[in-house]
Amino acid sequence: MNSETKITAIRRSGIEGTVDAPSQSLAERIRESSFVSYWQDEWKPLAIISAVFLMCYYIPVGNLRFDNAVMESFYLVKWYAQEHVLLCLVPAFFIAGAIGVFVSQEGVMKYLGPTASKWIAYPVASISGTVLAVCSCTVLPLFAGIWTRGAGLGPASAFLYSGPAINVLAIILTARILGIELGIARAAGAVAFSVVIGLLMHAIFRKEEEQRTEETLATMGSMNLDGRPLWKTTIYFAFMVGILVFANWGKPDINTGFWYSIYSTKWVITGALSLGFAAVMVMWFGVPLWKMAISVAAVGIIGSFFPHDPLVPFTAGVIALSVMATTSEGETQDWFNESWGFAKQIMPLLLFGVLIAGFLLGRPDKEGMIPNEWISWALGGNSIGANAIASVAGAFMYFATLTEVPIVQGLIGSGMGKGPALALLLAGPALSLPSMLVINSVMGFKKTFVFVSLVCVLSTIAGIMFGSFVD
Repeated sequence: MNSETKITAIRRSGIEGTVDAPSQSLAERIRESSFVSYWQDEWKPLAIISAVFLMCYYIPVGNLRFDNAVMESFYLVKWYAQEHVLLCLVPAFFIAGAIGVFVSQEGVMKYLGPTASKWIAYPVASISGTVLAVCSCTVLPLFAGIWTRGAGLGPASAFLYSGPAINVLAIILTARILGIELGIARAAGAVAFSVVIGLLMHAIFRKEEEQRTEETLATMGSMNLDGRPLWKTTIYFAFMVGILVFANWGKPDINTGFWYSIYSTKWVITGALSLGFAAVMVMWFGVPLWKMAISVAAVGIIGSFFPHDPLVPFTAGVIALSVMATTSEGETQDWFNESWGFAKQIMPLLLFGVLIAGFLLGRPDKEGMIPNEWISWALGGNSIGANAIASVAGAFMYFATLTEVPIVQGLIGSGMGKGPALALLLAGPALSLPSMLVINSVMGFKKTFVFVSLVCVLSTIAGIMFGSFVD
C-alpha cells in the first residue's frame, strides 16, 4: 500500500489526520488524530469507571468469608465509634487545637524544634507521649498539633511513636500475662525505639528540615501570643490531658490493687478535673460565668438521669463546651476552630482506615478476609520471615489500648514464637492502617513510608535478637 492509499484508508476510518504532508509517517498522523488526543486526556476516568464496574460486577456477595469480612468491618467501625471517638479522639482534638492556639511557637521551637538540644527535645517528646498512654489513632491529633507549631521531625516522630508504644499499664500487663522477660523487653525496646526512630528521621530528612526550619522562623514574628504566664497554660493543659487519660483508664486484669482503685474511681476523678477545667476557662480564658454555670448544671442534671452510663454526661459536656466556644470571641473561638480543623482532616481518614482494617483482619478473636490460621502459621519459630511478618501484620492491624496483650497471648497459644511476639508488640500498638492514612495527610507519603519502615525494621531486628536470647 502506497502513501496516498494509506491516507485514504485513514480518512475512511473516520480518523482525521494531517494528509497534506505525504512525507509524514502513519504513526505520527495517528498520534495527531483527534480520536487519540481525546483519549489521551480521558483514559484515566475511563479506567477508574471500568475498574469500579468490574468490582461491582464480580463482587463475591454470598461467599461466606467475604460476607463475614464485610460484617467485621462494620462491627469494628461501630465498636471504634462507641469506644474511642467520644472518649479518646474528641478530647485529643481539643488538646491539638489548644496546642495550635495557646502554645507559643517559640516554646515549641525551644523544646521540640529542629534546633533544640537533642538532650532536651527527645526526652521531652518521649515523656510527653508516655504520659498520655493513648492508642495509635488518639495520638494523631496531638502529633499534628505539635508538628504544625514547628516541632522538628525527629522529636515529633519520637512523640508519635512513644504515645501508644510506651504505655506503662500495658507494659505491666504484658509482664504479668506474657512473662517478665517479654514485659522488660517491650519496655526497653519501646523507649529505645522512640529515640532511635526520631534521630533517624531527622538524619534522613535533614535538608528538608533545614528548609522547613527557615520558613518557620521567618513566620514566627507574626504569631506571638498575648504573653499569658506559662504556669497558667500548663495548668490548662494538665486538666485536659488528665480528662483524656482518666476517662480512658482501662480495667486491669485483677479487681484489686492500686491500678484497679484508680479504674473504679476514674469517673469521679474525670468529673473533678472537668470542674477544674471549667474554672480555668472562666478565670483565664474569658468564658462568661453564667454560660459555664448553665453548662455545668445541665451536665449534672443529665448525669443524674444516667448514673450508670457516664458516656451520656460526657457527651453533653463536649456539646456544651463546643457551644460556649463557638459563641465566644477571640482566642476561645480560635481554639474551637483549630480543633474543628483537625477533626475534619483526621476523622474521615480514621473511620475509613478502621473499615479497611476490619475487612482485612477482623476484630480481636475474629476473622476478616485474611484467615487467622495464616498468621499463626507464619509466626512460628524465630526466623527473619516470622519476625518480619509479625512486624508488618502488627503495623497494619488496629489495637486499642491494652487489647494487644490478649491477642498476642492467643497467638502464642497457637504456636507464635517469643521473638515475633515482641516484634508485634513493638510495631502493633504504635501503628495501624488508619494512623498511616492520617500521618500521610500530615507530613506526606515519603516521610510516612520511612517512619513505618523504620518501625517495622527495628521491630523485626528486636524480635530476632529477643527470640535468640530466650531460646
